[in-house]
Amino acid sequence: MVVVLAGVIGIAFVALSAYWLHRRLVVATGLSGRWALAADLVLGAGSIAGVAALLVGRTLDPAWARPIGLVGFTWWALVFYVSLGAAVIGLLALGVGLVRGRSEGPRTWVSVLTGLMVLAAMAAVGFGLVEASRPAVTEDSAVVDRLPVEFDGVRVAFITDLHVGPVRGPGFTRRVVDQVNAAKPDVVILGGDLADGTIVNVGSDLEPLRDLRAPLGVFGVSGNHEYYSDDGGSWLRFWETLGIRPLRNERVELRRGAAVIDLAGVYDATAPAPYRPDLAAALGGRDLRRALILAAHEPRQAKEAQRRGVGLQFSGHTHGGQIWPFGYAVRLQQPIVAGFGTVGDVPVFVSRGTGAWGPPVRVGAPPQIAMVTLRR
Repeated sequence: MVVVLAGVIGIAFVALSAYWLHRRLVVATGLSGRWALAADLVLGAGSIAGVAALLVGRTLDPAWARPIGLVGFTWWALVFYVSLGAAVIGLLALGVGLVRGRSEGPRTWVSVLTGLMVLAAMAAVGFGLVEASRPAVTEDSAVVDRLPVEFDGVRVAFITDLHVGPVRGPGFTRRVVDQVNAAKPDVVILGGDLADGTIVNVGSDLEPLRDLRAPLGVFGVSGNHEYYSDDGGSWLRFWETLGIRPLRNERVELRRGAAVIDLAGVYDATAPAPYRPDLAAALGGRDLRRALILAAHEPRQAKEAQRRGVGLQFSGHTHGGQIWPFGYAVRLQQPIVAGFGTVGDVPVFVSRGTGAWGPPVRVGAPPQIAMVTLRR
């Protein structure tokens, strides 16, 4: 019943969005005849593709339906920018009308501005498509409290938010793995949200992860998307078949020579029972003299890690906003959107993420494969 209701609400929203865009792009600009028909056909076809894209990875097998995901999710990025521009032009037209008095029929300047706005939106989305397809290795360093000399210079590869499945396939994952291995990390941490869809449909898109190489190991924590289409526990068990060690509210010891540091990981903040995050369980009984690295999908989880001796928390989830200006909205929920920051007494590094959720588009938030060198 809930799924049916959500589907009805979703279809109603899409229909209303298409109608509003019809009013703003066709009626308000005075389009008629073939141009009006062409615009309405694009709006209709795009809306259908956008709805179908939401099924790729869950109901539709990406093996054949991935082009639908690419077109449909790209459509939503275009709708976002066109809607934003249309709203601005509409407010401007309202202001002009209030000042000068209303005139009958569409205004020429509205038509011209709307045409330029649509071209600008297409250019932004085109740029974002290219930007999102090229994750780059970024190099940073972080001073970690109580880090032993043996771990000074250890390189951590942090990969998060791959979101493969509906748009990206195993080829994208393979390129990321090759880039990580070429950077020669000492340890790899996966920050969650690796795939969108069911294990049956998109699990194979993560297969290249089994080739990740790091002498201290490959570890991972779940994100919120691991619980959307399949049971989160099933996803973590699948990760194990790829050679990834999931951290389920637990801690492992990383050894280098005679020195030891702790690496802990917790479930995502929104994980349902029985996967609630539990820092007390993850950190219980540890030697407080050791350096502690914490992996948690969301930056806000640092609020629960206060006064626990965390030397550095690795998080993702935000995508750095992914599509400007979403970053401003992310700041309302998360204490850090990208890069380094502190939450209370916890130093946090937030990756912009390697993939993209929904639209394979990034504007103002380029994807990254984070390499962080630990320093004393």
